[in-house]
Amino acid sequence: MEEREVKAFLEQLQQEGLLTEQTRPVWEMILPKRLKRMYDVLNERTRYITVLIEAVDDPHNQAAVLRTAEAFGVQDVHIVTGKAPFSPNRLVTRYADQWLTLHHKPDIKTAIADLKSQGYQVYASYLGEETIPVSDIDLSQPTALLFGNEHSGVSEEALCLADGTFIIPMYGFVQSFNISVAAALALYDVTERARRQAGTRYYLPPEERKALYEQWMWQTLHPRIRKQLEQQGYTVR
Repeated sequence: MEEREVKAFLEQLQQEGLLTEQTRPVWEMILPKRLKRMYDVLNERTRYITVLIEAVDDPHNQAAVLRTAEAFGVQDVHIVTGKAPFSPNRLVTRYADQWLTLHHKPDIKTAIADLKSQGYQVYASYLGEETIPVSDIDLSQPTALLFGNEHSGVSEEALCLADGTFIIPMYGFVQSFNISVAAALALYDVTERARRQAGTRYYLPPEERKALYEQWMWQTLHPRIRKQLEQQGYTVR
């Protein structure tokens, strides 16, 4: 970016409220190219679609779901652990999870109740009767996609609490996808359709954009610089 372009871009961010005098000590240490990249990604972020995973135990699968969610612009992932701790493989995530907001829930009942209280409908990935194709999910309201354990799928409790179930149609001998593949295919479909159907509701409102941008700026700094700023009394909440 040329100096003139940088100046105009920084002024734009200030006008939008993403850069403030309070955060100046942070954003002045970040290259404009990096600020622009984060801004472009921010503009595509959504909470209209979210992901809930239940008892996904394999670290590679945990990581793959996070990486997929981030790639499709989904900001929030809700997590209910199973037999294994939630410890996504770093080689698989490529640190995608640092750009996400992770919500750890104590059990599936609480997770689904919290989502519904926020206005989400919950659709579980399930191979059974009365299950609809993912492309038939009505996206006129915020939607959470629920994926279950690699071997046993979603729990009976989750199925009872969900608003509906969906499948990804298959035409071969294999009857199911690996969870990481299922998440990728499902999120591609629902994010594409929701972006068109929900319009401006699909994207983050101004106050959430500001909070997330400030968080991203803070974490993109080198830990040593963050520590220096903290010693000076500066923090990002």
